[in-house]
Amino acid sequence: MDSILGKAMSRFMAVSFLALCLIHSGYATDTAGREAKDEVKRIDNAIRVLNEMSREVDKGIPASLLEDCHGLAIIPDVIKAAFVIGGRLGKGLLIARNEAGGWSSPCFIRITGGSAGWQIGVQSADLILVFRTRRSVENFSKGKFTLGADVGVAVGPQGRSLEANTDVELKAEILSYSKSRGLYVGLSLQGASLHVHAKANRNFYGRETGCAEIFEGAAAKNQAAIDNLKLSLDNFIKNAKR
Repeated sequence: MDSILGKAMSRFMAVSFLALCLIHSGYATDTAGREAKDEVKRIDNAIRVLNEMSREVDKGIPASLLEDCHGLAIIPDVIKAAFVIGGRLGKGLLIARNEAGGWSSPCFIRITGGSAGWQIGVQSADLILVFRTRRSVENFSKGKFTLGADVGVAVGPQGRSLEANTDVELKAEILSYSKSRGLYVGLSLQGASLHVHAKANRNFYGRETGCAEIFEGAAAKNQAAIDNLKLSLDNFIKNAKR
């Protein structure tokens, strides 16, 4: 009898363990699926920023800078955490040019940090950072850097011509463009930090993936979202040339 009860108990425990594993696996898959949708939404928001900025060519990023850049960071709705003097918080993505001149898949990023550079009344802004050198993209791929300390940053020139711009602007490795409620605003990013958002990259690519690997062609399940982003980038640059 004891032997029969023991076997029954063993079977019960085995079945229970299997059930728990299946439940946990299903929960993990469902959670990962929901989180991946968040990253697809982040791509959609980046496309929105590109579409909105492309409508104002005379106030936008000069086409020559876009054609020669080595990467673009797009960070929608960067939030100011305090009045005038305070911090910022935002989530976005960085996409780099490959050796063939095309665009890589996106590496998800975050921006944090504070300075006195916010204008009064600006609560949030869409932000585009133009990476003008290969070195700046490669340095960021290592994990993070601080703007103004590890790499030079300046508010970028607007419009079709670069003739009126200072040497400081044109020597900076990263140029920033920001827009709030339909207006272009100059926000100082000195002291802000850009970070690789490892969790977001893991959710989107299905495994631990660094920016360097992503830029080299890491595979993603959400290829349609990536294709839409690349198409929007190409259209963004075409509109800047008009």
